[in-house]
Amino acid sequence: MTPAELVEAVRDAVRAAVDAGELAVEPPEHPLVERPKNREHGDYATNVALQIAKAVGRPPREVAALIAEHLGKHPAIKSVEVAGPGFLNIVLDDAAAGSLAGAIVEAGASYGHTDLLAGQQLNLEFVSANPTGPIHIGGVRWAAVGDSLARLLAATGATVTREYYVNDSGAQVRKFAQSLQAAALGREAPEDGYAGEYVADVARAVLTRTPALLDLPEDEQLEVFERVGLELMVAEIRESLARLGVHFDVFFSERSLHDSGAVLAAVEALRAQGHVFEHEGATWLRTTDFGDDRDRPLIRSNGEPTYFAADAAYYLSKRSRGFEVCVYMLGADHHGYVQRLKTIAACAGDDPAHNIEVLIGQLVAMVKNGEPVRMSKRAGNVVTLDDVLDAIGADAARYALARSSTDSPLTLDVDLLTRKSNDNPVFYVQYAHARISSLLRNAGELGISRGSEYDASLLTHEREGELLGVLGEFPRVVSGAAELREPHRVARYLEELAGTYHRFYDACRVLPQGDDEATGLTVARLWLVEATRVVLANGLDLLGVSAPERM
Repeated sequence: MTPAELVEAVRDAVRAAVDAGELAVEPPEHPLVERPKNREHGDYATNVALQIAKAVGRPPREVAALIAEHLGKHPAIKSVEVAGPGFLNIVLDDAAAGSLAGAIVEAGASYGHTDLLAGQQLNLEFVSANPTGPIHIGGVRWAAVGDSLARLLAATGATVTREYYVNDSGAQVRKFAQSLQAAALGREAPEDGYAGEYVADVARAVLTRTPALLDLPEDEQLEVFERVGLELMVAEIRESLARLGVHFDVFFSERSLHDSGAVLAAVEALRAQGHVFEHEGATWLRTTDFGDDRDRPLIRSNGEPTYFAADAAYYLSKRSRGFEVCVYMLGADHHGYVQRLKTIAACAGDDPAHNIEVLIGQLVAMVKNGEPVRMSKRAGNVVTLDDVLDAIGADAARYALARSSTDSPLTLDVDLLTRKSNDNPVFYVQYAHARISSLLRNAGELGISRGSEYDASLLTHEREGELLGVLGEFPRVVSGAAELREPHRVARYLEELAGTYHRFYDACRVLPQGDDEATGLTVARLWLVEATRVVLANGLDLLGVSAPERM
């Protein structure tokens, strides 16, 4: 019996009490059913009686007793007890509990997927590092977390577009072009220009693509250095992200907003909403009407649009492309953007609590031998994505970056993350999958087949029950991680599952020894083992991490 089926059984029990005239309430669509921390309290517990007691107008324990009477009639349920202020502790029949393994194996790669966010159209913008240099270590965190979040959102039914905002307009882009030109001409970089070997590398690549460039007047040179240099940097960024297993559906150009007139159109759209005003020759958005600490300029007195105007145009572009929810994933230095972006949504007539989300990720550092990893020679003053991948590999990088809440700063320990031991969390989880794969190969070599069915009632050992319980939690973990935008919940779950499997394996012999024959219990345990492998593989896939069969 799967947790989803148990949720349906609880809902049906409430409905049966209503139909019998015992309760007068609308049965909740999604009653909470979860594994109790103390297994002595049963296989599952629900607080549905507490949830509806106020609407019913009766004490929760009295409501719980009525629901328990109907729920206990379900053929897959062994017993139901009222506990505490009105909880229902549920014990499944052995066969019903063990049948979960078969349901997981049959579901395969789809196990854990739900329809929680079905129908939602989401735009997920992440990384969006300036195309004036390689992606640095701060962007690496959002690359891993953002791609994992996109996978989670899709697994819960949402339609997700991964989007990279290319900041290819403004002063920093012109400074980048000037730095490339200076490198090509053998001059010093301009003040506040870009440094590092990559600048010279890109400058040489621009000259290779346009051999006669230096024959042009310097102002025309600068335009070419800007256009071609940006193209080369974006291509390099794509390549680095691909090494991490991260791919985007859309690379959206900031410059296109200006060239197409979308920025000025956005100003007029906001004006039509009644929130734009003129002051001292400049055009402003009255964001203080929606809680901002000050109003924001859209057009400067010299007629030039501000960055804020481009931000407004970009948000309106996303909404016009049909995205119901726009999720921005920004770095730790962008806290000030949260309220600004929310006020853009409000001024556009949207609901800032629903149509826009802004997630902030804290800083990342990398250490080796207890010391900070030195700055990248090529990038000049930062540790880059390629540096991280060269040091620890894509699997370790993705797992380590996704397993911690983005609310907290993170340190990547090169020594730990390259160690093949249980201290290394990605190794610990991947090894569990590889260990299972080895066991299944051994079963095949012994001529033992899992077959097409098994006796689920044979899975009665305490460790088997513990493992089944953790396996049953996977869909709830996936839904929670997607809804809360917290991929680290999946990583921590996988570590719990790996530990639970190792304890099961140590306590329960799966394959026969010596000349012993395979039994029905052997087959049942093979189903349980395969179910565990499926969930480990599915969870690792949601994090963008491989599930190796050998290690």
